[in-house]
Amino acid sequence: MLTDPSVTVVRATLPTVGTAIEEISRRFYERLFAAHPELLRDLFNRGNQASGAQRQALAGSIAAFATYLVDHPDDRPDVMLSRIAHKHASLGVRAAQYPVVHEHLFAAIAEVLGDAVTPDVARAWDEVYWLMANALIAIEGRLYAEQDVVEGAVWREWEVAARTEQTPDVASFLLRPADGGPAPAFKAGQYVSVQVQLADGARQIRQYSLTGAPDAATRSIAVKRVHGTNGSPDGEVSRHLHTHIRAGDRLHVSAPYGDLVLKADGAPLLLASAGIGCTPILAMLEELAAAGHPHPVTVVHGDRSPETHALRATHEALTAKLPDGTAHFWYEQGAGHHSGLADLTDVPITPGTRAYLCGPLPFMRAMREQLLAKGIAAADIHYEVFGPDLWLARS
Repeated sequence: MLTDPSVTVVRATLPTVGTAIEEISRRFYERLFAAHPELLRDLFNRGNQASGAQRQALAGSIAAFATYLVDHPDDRPDVMLSRIAHKHASLGVRAAQYPVVHEHLFAAIAEVLGDAVTPDVARAWDEVYWLMANALIAIEGRLYAEQDVVEGAVWREWEVAARTEQTPDVASFLLRPADGGPAPAFKAGQYVSVQVQLADGARQIRQYSLTGAPDAATRSIAVKRVHGTNGSPDGEVSRHLHTHIRAGDRLHVSAPYGDLVLKADGAPLLLASAGIGCTPILAMLEELAAAGHPHPVTVVHGDRSPETHALRATHEALTAKLPDGTAHFWYEQGAGHHSGLADLTDVPITPGTRAYLCGPLPFMRAMREQLLAKGIAAADIHYEVFGPDLWLARS
């Protein structure tokens, strides 16, 4: 891992870099997109760039990785690296792109920190970057091999077999490979990337959880239309899918990726979601129900109302199929199981429970705090963030 001299330098400069890391991230993306506008057009999420969310996520991951190396010089944060690598693989990121990132990231560091970037500082942080980059390249290579695809060539044309309006803002799409071949296997909880060509020619990409596999030839996703808030624009891809895509249309869809995967080994399970975060949970429930899973499964979901709870009937039906499954739904408006925000205070949680969380960050933070207070080990609490992972950036 980090050499001893680099550990000393990185530890000493972490406060300075940490203070400036968001500005470094901003300058980095400005330089990168000026030199390679095709990356913003066809790879990076333009909405996350406009909101600053991607800059925050990059800053958080770099700071977290460097801090971990200093605190654990003989180890590396594999959980964080795996999460990033799965996202990269779903986008078709290639090893050849890492030197490009290095060029513009270190130019941004020099611009922001100026004379503070001595040769020793540059060497130490260069070591940090390549430790992270080479680890990601190796993991991504394994992920491509597992899907039997050439590096970066994750895309396949799929046909929309059916579209169903689940709520005014959520539509589900049943997909099948356009070439008539088999659909790739996936693990419950994983997602696919969907690439669409927009009116301005951009090929924007978004990730959507697989909600199930009705049969060997089809896969299903559910897409929530993203409405802009606080001056941010509507979601480009979700708007396109809702407005233009119908049965018979075709989409470019990636192989399945994602590290929030169900492990059903007999431990009690908690599957907690809010809003459209129910989508990976539904795939988990489908798998458990198909296997006749006999062990305790507690299902928790929070939503604005029963009418906005996408795939609510499926959520209830799959839970009911489990021999020891219980559902607790909270709605801020309208009649339901419980009123208000999701709350585990009165929900029995069996010792040794393994928890899977998906939803907005405030929801997941609240669930995690309550689970820890109930004695659930931090290592047994797993989560999925839709969009840039800001958990570390806002910790």
